[in-house]
Amino acid sequence: MPHITAADGTRLYYEEAGSGLPVLALPGLTRNTTDFDHVAAHLPGVRLIRMDYRGRGRSDWADPATYTVPQEAQDALALLDHLGVEKTAILGTSRGGLISMVLAMIAKDRLLGVALNDIGPVIENRGLSVIKDYVGRNPAQKTYAEAAEFRDRNWVHFKNVPMSRWLQEVAQHYEETDKGLVIRYDPALRGPVLAAFDTTPPDLWPLFDAFDGLPLALIRGANSDLLSVKTADEMARRHPGLIRAEVPDRGHVPFLDEPEAVAALHRWLEEMQ
Repeated sequence: MPHITAADGTRLYYEEAGSGLPVLALPGLTRNTTDFDHVAAHLPGVRLIRMDYRGRGRSDWADPATYTVPQEAQDALALLDHLGVEKTAILGTSRGGLISMVLAMIAKDRLLGVALNDIGPVIENRGLSVIKDYVGRNPAQKTYAEAAEFRDRNWVHFKNVPMSRWLQEVAQHYEETDKGLVIRYDPALRGPVLAAFDTTPPDLWPLFDAFDGLPLALIRGANSDLLSVKTADEMARRHPGLIRAEVPDRGHVPFLDEPEAVAALHRWLEEMQ
């Protein structure tokens, strides 16, 4: 399996496929490279580069103090350097979008454009409460089938999702064991995440404003509890060229293979050709 070694010795998993425009796909907080399995087939003509953050997926667990957005941004730059990629577009889901904002501040010359999946400079408290509840904890369900049925029944912010998709999702994020489902990341991630939430939230608008001049897309789940319409409207006001898509029947986060999401991503890619 391909890995790079970060400056502190942490081995980071990555994968790449295709050729053409480099697109670095950065997953959500507790997620991994499989975040982009659904959309990969809809991105022809790109070199899709994915990575597991430290402590997630097939990357090494590390000192929990390093489970931060700035460190993960540095890890992303290290991967680009390793691959010899001078400039890349970024497709950032949730946490990945926050990392892209940091990269726009510290290494904008490395960016060709950014697509944000259900994330912005203001994170709503309702969404934060959900994250606080699950991060670092194994689910109560014991099998993939139970977990898929739970999502189908209780995730009311998602509609018209086939059971096959829920089964695929839970298999991507949990390991099924004799003792039940186990998260595919370091449970110690809970500590730094809760500590970050317990502090006064920083003003992220200057980071968003660093996207100025870059092709930018925003994909929002119409039922998102993390990204409000108000914040999305302000993002559009500050970045007049914003390509914006609202995905019906989706909460946080869209799968990215919905027609609205695919159309927005294609428009975004065209701007960078």
